[in-house]
Parts: sequence; C-alpha cells; structure tokens
Amino acid sequence: MPTKVVVGTQWGDEGKGKIIDILASQADVVVRSQGGNNAGHTVESNGEVYKLHLIPSGILYPNTTCLIGCGVVIDPQDILKEIDGLTQRGVNCGSLKIDPRAHVIMPWHRVLDGLSEKALGGAQIGTTGRGIGPCYMDKYERCGIRIYDLVHEDIFRKKAAAVGALKNKIITKIYDGEALDVDAVIEEYIGYAKRLAPFVADVSVLTYNAIKEGKEVLFEGAQATLLDIDVGTYPYVTSSHPVAGGCPLGAGVGPTVIEEVIGVAKAYTTRVGMGPFPTELNDETGDTIRNRGNEFGTTTGRPRRTGWFDAVIMRHAVRTGGLTCLAINKFDTLSDLGDLKVCVAYKKPDGGMIYEYPADIDELANCEPVYETVPGFSGDLSGCKSFEELPQACKDYIAYLEKQVGCPIKMVGVGPSRDQNLVR
Repeated sequence: MPTKVVVGTQWGDEGKGKIIDILASQADVVVRSQGGNNAGHTVESNGEVYKLHLIPSGILYPNTTCLIGCGVVIDPQDILKEIDGLTQRGVNCGSLKIDPRAHVIMPWHRVLDGLSEKALGGAQIGTTGRGIGPCYMDKYERCGIRIYDLVHEDIFRKKAAAVGALKNKIITKIYDGEALDVDAVIEEYIGYAKRLAPFVADVSVLTYNAIKEGKEVLFEGAQATLLDIDVGTYPYVTSSHPVAGGCPLGAGVGPTVIEEVIGVAKAYTTRVGMGPFPTELNDETGDTIRNRGNEFGTTTGRPRRTGWFDAVIMRHAVRTGGLTCLAINKFDTLSDLGDLKVCVAYKKPDGGMIYEYPADIDELANCEPVYETVPGFSGDLSGCKSFEELPQACKDYIAYLEKQVGCPIKMVGVGPSRDQNLVR
C-alpha cells in the first residue's frame, strides 16, 4: 500500500468513511489534515455503526496510529465527547495525536457563525453553525488560538482574554448579540486543555518519519472538491482545501510524499446547503434516491439534495485533485430505476455548450444540464461479492462513466458495509 489520499469528488457525503475504513485497516498511520467537526464519516465495523467527526477512522484498529494535522480546526468539547463516546464502546484512543499548530474553535466562533449567517438573510451560505469559518478567519488574520496555546495556561489566558474582548465588541456592536463571559470561557477551556494535553504531539514529524520508515500512511480527506475554498462553488464552500493538494499541507509534509489519490463519488450526485446544483431532481425520482440511499447528513441530519451523476463535476475533480482512480458508491441505490441519465455538458442561455466546470456560480446557475441516457439495471446488487457478479447493464454503466470522466473506477460500492465494496 503506497502513501494514499482519499478525497471527495462531489459536494461531500460520498461515502468516504467506508473507503477510508477499508484502507485504514491496512494502514500503519491515518492522518486527518483539514476541516473540523462540520465533517462526518459513517463507518460500519463488526456490525456496529460509528459516526466520526474529527477522529480519523483508523481509530477502530488498535495497531493504527491516528493523527490530526495542523490544517484541522478543533472544538475541544466536541473532540473530548468523541473520545469519551468511543472509549465507552471499547475503542482505545491512546494512539490519537493532535498537532500543536492546529487551531482551536472557541465559543465566539460558533456565536459569530450563527450571527453572520442570520445577517446574510436570503444569501446564507448554509454553514453547520459550528464555528469552522470564523475559526479559519482568525487563523488567517493571525489572531487565532492554537492547541499549543491552549495547553500552556499562561499563554492561553492572555490570548483568550484579548481575543475574547475583541470578539465581544463585534458580537454586540455589529450584530447586536449578547456578550460572552470571557472569564468563564477561559476556565472552561483550561479544563479541556488538561484532558487534551496528553494527546498533543508534532504530527508533521510523526507523519514524515512514518513515510521515511516505509510505513503505510493514509491521508483522510473531509468534505469534497466542490467545497474547496478555491476550486469549489464559491462562496458556497468550506474554509479549507479538501482537494488532495491540501492533505500534505495540512499534515505538515511535502506534496511529493503522495503516491496515489483515490477520489470517492456516488453513482449519482448529492449536496447539502445552498448554491446551484445543475442535475438536482425535485421530483419523485429525487425522493426515491434520497430515501433509498439514506441521504441525510451525518453531522446535521439535514436531507440532502439529490440529482443525476454529473460528469462535468467529475472531470473537474479528476483535474484539480490529480486523481489516479475512483471509488464510486451506491450503485445499489439506482437499481430498478429504469433508464439513467448522466450530465455530460452544460448549456448556456445563449445556446453555447460548456464541457468543463465554470469558475463562477452565477454562470453555473444559468446553465442547464445536457444529458445522455444510459440503460439502467435491475436486481439486488447488495449480495454481489465480485465485480463479475454485477449485471452486465451495471458494468456497462460503469464503463460509460469511466469514459466520460477519464479516470478508472477501481472500487464499486453496492451497500454500506465494507464487505459490499467490490475491488476490480
């Protein structure tokens, strides 16, 4: 197993957790490199379901070291709840290490997240309200509080007092909100710091040394390509880089360590939150896909918007992510739906055709999907144990998708469990 990266290729929720879980069982080290507790992986292991938000999926394997890199933003209360929940279920979290450079989500970040969304009115981004964006804003404004600061009490008290006072002014004077009790926040977080201190270690060094020693390292992506702050559907994006290039950066190592990039997708398309979605199905077919595929958010429980497979999006993900192969989930959801549609281009209002994903969402919003119809397939795929057992029509659909997106499909998902992933 070379050094691998697993990334989402659509708007997230593609089933990365299952693919990561399969690969994590073979890895010595699993590294989470960006995002925060606005992400979620649902993993089925040994008949149990685990919903992970910050902790890498490798935590389910006792011999795997789990690292959270400097590019992640961490809510101390949330990660401690996750550690406690896993411990209560018999999962040992002793292998978990958190980089001291990772930034800390503070209560004012959550408050400002909600207030800023409310102020946008009809132009809301659709955030999870967990303070991710405001925390990254402080990081780039160079006034953020890092894990290093948190676990050094004298430093933390000074920084939190200064930053908290500034944030209270913004909360009260700009948004007409209620000021936080900064002293109480400081005492609360000092309590979290004492529990988190044993988990703090230099993830950059640990990751680099593991690679140099020839260990099998897996970079675990969160969110997805179209949520990337630069190449996603801005401004309806997250505040970090979910593409493969963000993984080594968020772990503190160089890009040349990556040997394989696996893009994860669904056999159709979904998204959560606001913004244009060319292939969205606001009809009975969309409802059927949603219900069959259990398309409800891991973190929020929100219903996901559903639509046909969009090859324009996937070509964009292949190019910007440097994908070497694809893992496509939920072919079983499409069984018995009749003919399937695939978006191969976009049509502009003036009749012009677009074959690559546009840079601006206004242009995207004015486009119509151009579909090709592909014969569907039928039968229960969930019991298939190999690619050869799939119906020929399903194999033909897979071959068609490969041709449209220019990337080989190496893994085919026919159900939620790890043993329902067919490796070609």
